[in-house]
Amino acid sequence: MKKVVNNLTRRKLLKDAAKAGILGVMTPLTGIAAAAPQKKGLIHTENQKEGTTDWQLTYVKSEEFRSKEIEGFCSKTSLRTGESLDIFVSTSVQTDVSIDLYRMGYYGGKGGRFMQSLGPFRVRTQAVPPIAEHRLRECDWERTTSFKVPEDWLSGVYLGKLSCNAHRYESYIIFIVRDDRKADLMFQTSDTTWQAYNKWPDTNFSLYTSDPPLQPHSGRTWSSFDRPYSKYPQVVDQPLSQGSGEFLLWEFPLCFWLEKEGYDVTYCSNIDTHSDPEGLNRVRCFLSVGHDEYWTLPMFENVKNAVEKGLNAAFLSGNSLMWVIDLKPGVKMDPTKLDKPSGLSKSGGDRLEVIPDAGENPNRTIYRIGRFGGISKTEEALGIMGPFARNDWPNENTLIGARTMYPFNGSADWIVSKPEHWIFEGTGIKKGDKIKGLVGWEHHGDPADIPGLEVVAEGTTINSAGAKSYYTATVYPGAKGNWVFNAATIYWSFGLAVPPGVITPNSHFGRPHGVDERVQKITSNFLKRCGIRVP
Repeated sequence: MKKVVNNLTRRKLLKDAAKAGILGVMTPLTGIAAAAPQKKGLIHTENQKEGTTDWQLTYVKSEEFRSKEIEGFCSKTSLRTGESLDIFVSTSVQTDVSIDLYRMGYYGGKGGRFMQSLGPFRVRTQAVPPIAEHRLRECDWERTTSFKVPEDWLSGVYLGKLSCNAHRYESYIIFIVRDDRKADLMFQTSDTTWQAYNKWPDTNFSLYTSDPPLQPHSGRTWSSFDRPYSKYPQVVDQPLSQGSGEFLLWEFPLCFWLEKEGYDVTYCSNIDTHSDPEGLNRVRCFLSVGHDEYWTLPMFENVKNAVEKGLNAAFLSGNSLMWVIDLKPGVKMDPTKLDKPSGLSKSGGDRLEVIPDAGENPNRTIYRIGRFGGISKTEEALGIMGPFARNDWPNENTLIGARTMYPFNGSADWIVSKPEHWIFEGTGIKKGDKIKGLVGWEHHGDPADIPGLEVVAEGTTINSAGAKSYYTATVYPGAKGNWVFNAATIYWSFGLAVPPGVITPNSHFGRPHGVDERVQKITSNFLKRCGIRVP
């Protein structure tokens, strides 16, 4: 029997919402669970358990960034314990596939803990989907298995290592286990950005490719979460990105360091920040990590409203909140599986018009609708952005403290400009001191006119073409005694830790030097000022 809400099925409500164009701002109909009490020491206790480096892929084979030999994806970006996750796998030949699940953290320096093995399951080659409208590639694969997350699993980022007996090649699936408990820190993964850069099934299907006229920053291309993550294509040749998005590239070092120190951290996805504004009320500090480029307007409003109410925030990231995206439900390619198959029609070649099918999981497709802060005259002159229906989006620097400026990328030292600031307490830093190579490959500049905002580090970046830009790391006070820190670089986490399996990048003729005690102290100083200490 279907669950009924106000005499309407959930499926009908979601479909009606899709027709009305309001799916992007709907919160789950099940409501938000009341925050469970804060339990200190959970992360410390978890990381005393036996770790392993076996979570790493050993044999990776990529063809046009895709792992045709074995690949898969999950039905949800994040879920709570007790909820079920559908897993979809395809292989180059029919074979038995096993899925080993690991939670990522510190674990004595090993970086991961083995949690459970699923399978083996008989798997065959599954079809590459046709090209839909907006260049959308969405897999309508047979489900390999459905997995219910055990109740005793702690919130975190989980990798599933796919392997089989037909050959030695491996790849990942990735998902986030979230919770509703009170905690000190909320670590938000940058999964909408992972998906924007996902080229699967070949080099031409990220959010940066388009039909003629070629516009890498338009709203004409859509990207779906219902497909495997391809090997990441920029800045660093990282085989472990095969199936894991950008987590192991930019975010894992911060996860590793926080859990090593024993900070009370809980995890969520970009989609959670979009759909669960109340969830921000259960933590002291929100963390934007690494490459966090793509946000919805509700994400921006939810975090900004929470900061105005007293939430601390740290943007240990670069290029953050540059693009405004909207979310749509998935689409179905097989007319026999649609409630109204007559709605599906050919639009030329093997391209199919898309039909919304929200089901139980509406936020599966992303596409650009604008640029935070609007397209500047300099950016407009480039001729690669838009056009968009509106250009009056809020400026991201009103939340972050600075914003992405053209040229977007480059490398530089992180140069201290205000050593007397409390964020540098105990570091021994003097004005003009440099943390070598810490700025890259994208950054923030143009500090906002916010009362009390201070620029604590600044300098000039240079990209591979020799073009220069300017970065500014900022700190500003909130209205409730809270604080917002903008580190102004994607590379910040590399100064905290370089865990097993992580490869440091080399971009625009610059590279970070790795762990730096000053970066660790600056980060812990900020968290301490937010009232957050390790146990």
